[in-house]
Amino acid sequence: MSEVVEPELITIIEGPPPEFRFVADAWAFSILEGAAPFLPAACQVRSFKGEKLLERCRRAWSTHRPILLDYRQRDGLRRRVEIVGARLQQIEGVDVLDLWVRHPVTLLTQMPNRDDDDDIIEA
Repeated sequence: MSEVVEPELITIIEGPPPEFRFVADAWAFSILEGAAPFLPAACQVRSFKGEKLLERCRRAWSTHRPILLDYRQRDGLRRRVEIVGARLQQIEGVDVLDLWVRHPVTLLTQMPNRDDDDDIIEA
């Protein structure tokens, strides 16, 4: 019998939802393998405990567990996307996590069309 693996969660509690941007780098397309269609995307998330969040990502990946970004969309519904890469940086004294995710294509088809900025994924 196979064991169910519980994902690790990073939850955004306050603030606006992340603004996802398509990633067109060749390496990013290697993360798309899976049962459902995905697009590689990236976002930035501010944190008071950036190093701890980065360590949670590393621990999850080292044990082959998925780690999910859990956030509230503009419509109030919660969404989760799988984090496949993370980098921590300091911007003006604030911890900022650069996150690369596997963004489900189905979420994109449910969004209204916007002509003002085609490379932003709002979810």
